[in-house]
Amino acid sequence: MRSLATLVMLWAVAAMALQAGPARAQGPQSVADLADELSDAVVNISTSQRASAQETIPMPNLPPGSPFKDFFDEFFNQQRPNGDTPRRRVNSLGSGFVIDPDGIVVTNNHVISDADEIEVNLSDGSTLKAELIGRDTKTDLALLRVEPEKPLTAVTFGSSDALRVGDWVMAIGNPFGLGGSVTLGIVSARNRNINAGPYDDFIQTDAAINRGNSGGPLFNMDGEVVGINTAIISPSGGSIGIGFAIPATTAARVIDQLRRYGEVRRGWLGVRVQTVTDDLAESFGLSEPRGALVADVTKGGPAEEAGIKPGDVIVEFDGKPVPEMRDLPRVVANTAIGKAVDVVVLRNGEEQTISVTLGDLDEGEKLIAGNSSDEGDDKDGAMPETLLGLELAQLTPEARQRYGIDESVDGVLIAAVNDDGPAADKGIEAGNVIVQVGQEPVSEPADVQRRVSALVKEGRRSILLLVANRDGDMRFLAIQVEKGEDENE
Repeated sequence: MRSLATLVMLWAVAAMALQAGPARAQGPQSVADLADELSDAVVNISTSQRASAQETIPMPNLPPGSPFKDFFDEFFNQQRPNGDTPRRRVNSLGSGFVIDPDGIVVTNNHVISDADEIEVNLSDGSTLKAELIGRDTKTDLALLRVEPEKPLTAVTFGSSDALRVGDWVMAIGNPFGLGGSVTLGIVSARNRNINAGPYDDFIQTDAAINRGNSGGPLFNMDGEVVGINTAIISPSGGSIGIGFAIPATTAARVIDQLRRYGEVRRGWLGVRVQTVTDDLAESFGLSEPRGALVADVTKGGPAEEAGIKPGDVIVEFDGKPVPEMRDLPRVVANTAIGKAVDVVVLRNGEEQTISVTLGDLDEGEKLIAGNSSDEGDDKDGAMPETLLGLELAQLTPEARQRYGIDESVDGVLIAAVNDDGPAADKGIEAGNVIVQVGQEPVSEPADVQRRVSALVKEGRRSILLLVANRDGDMRFLAIQVEKGEDENE
């Protein structure tokens, strides 16, 4: 039989174990072996570029026939042999990593932007000239090629989709030009939108990321690249534990296309979308906000040809649900050009499936830039304030000129906004144009009045407007209706 002292000792050990918590809650004891294995694949990127005129001594503006002209000509020719513009070395605070032993290097586009010459500095101290294979400004990625004398240490992409908040990650890079540095942290959040580009979907980490880490890898504990460090939030310029990395799932596809084509080829739907807010969801008969609201359709684009219309809410694309507006651009861009996909839209409270053949985003952007519409009708007229707190007027050529309204915009002019009216809080301004009321087009102030009155009689408490700004950018707004004398609760 065990003694009392032995039982007490066993109880104490068990209590300490319980207090320490499960082993899985503890961080890795060391990442030394992992860091040693991966560090040689991480490189420093440096660039050079021609000095600007402000960075050189200016040539004096001498009057014709000045006796000092020959002297200054000789001086400046000595400063610039053969008339070449002087070069200056920019000690870039950028990083990168090798994905092919033959010399393929990944970095951020902003690290090598505007560079005339790019050099890759390896961990052994050697330096290699780099050639730019391709870049993608939308995701801030670039691909370089060097010609090493022997195979380089390379790393591979892992699945960023498998990451969970709380997983350990390790960053290796060149912060503040100090050379290879290793930091450790966890995944703080996923799917972050920091308004850096159209396909924001960043991994947030508290692993220290500073200036110079840009373009460097973020590793999981299996030594796979799960992200590319690209941005930080910091009032001081140093790490405060909020860093962002491009997910490997996004980067791998971009890098593959840059490697094969020297450019990125993205699918294009030809719509401009906006977020479905609580007010808009109610107007569209949705139980909760979801999907991407089509605010505008590009003329001649795939969506228009397929029959997608402004006011449609896209809730599914190619078999994938669209929970939020920002999910749609990514899934469209990652779909092959020329592929026929099914798009499920909510229209007039009912779901419809529309087949769309995707176009090329590059060609689509050119089409958008070149699109123009006929001039608006030359009409005159005005209406008093509506139940929406808006003073309306005919969209005449004079009104277009006064407010600088683009010729592509057609509808009813908003001449004034009642500061106390329901539309004032929605950001509507004089010079905006009402294009649709309740998903029906309007061309005269009377059209707006009639449509609003009809919707009020149907019991609508808010009216859905499609409003264009002066440049033609459109958005849907749900405006609460002001009570009239003949209205009841």
